[in-house]
Amino acid sequence: ATYNKLKLDCLVVLGGNGSQKTANLLSEEGLNVVGLPKTIDNDIYGTDMTFGFQSAVEIATNAIDCIHTTAASHSRVFIVEVMGHKVGWLTLYAGLAGGADIILIFVLIYIISITKPNTRGKEIRYITISADNGKRLREADGKRFTILAVAEGAISKEDAALSKKELKKKRLKNAGRYPSISYEIGDILSGETGVEVRVTVPGHT
Repeated sequence: ATYNKLKLDCLVVLGGNGSQKTANLLSEEGLNVVGLPKTIDNDIYGTDMTFGFQSAVEIATNAIDCIHTTAASHSRVFIVEVMGHKVGWLTLYAGLAGGADIILIFVLIYIISITKPNTRGKEIRYITISADNGKRLREADGKRFTILAVAEGAISKEDAALSKKELKKKRLKNAGRYPSISYEIGDILSGETGVEVRVTVPGHT
């Protein structure tokens, strides 16, 4: 009604999946619509790169890059949780550009295993995170720190086997203890290895 009242020629819609879905519905009502894909997630069907993705990659990359100095000086494991909804493009690009040792994205269902072999009488901790359709391996062999870039939508093999109802129930139960997936991963790594783990969530920055 507003479109017709104002005698508009066209409605230009900038936004992600929700905005484009609404734009499509308006188009079906007879409005002239131009859809522009604007989202940091880079997950609009038929689009190579969305507006906002590259600038978000630069900010997330800087966050990961800045962690290196602190991680190296304190010999800790750092987890940087990156936004991106249920796709891993932002985490993948920023993780590669920022020099993360491990990158966990939504499409890789991960498994965490810890081994502590003796090498020449010296205990060396290994942090291994693997996926069913590929392997992400980090061996802390002489390395003083580890940086993980984790997508907010990352999911473990155990959680992936749960139904939506079961997963929701588990997350509600653990909400106070684990605000997000990164805190759960950090707790597991800390408990198994004894190393200090720090979680950084740049969030909407």
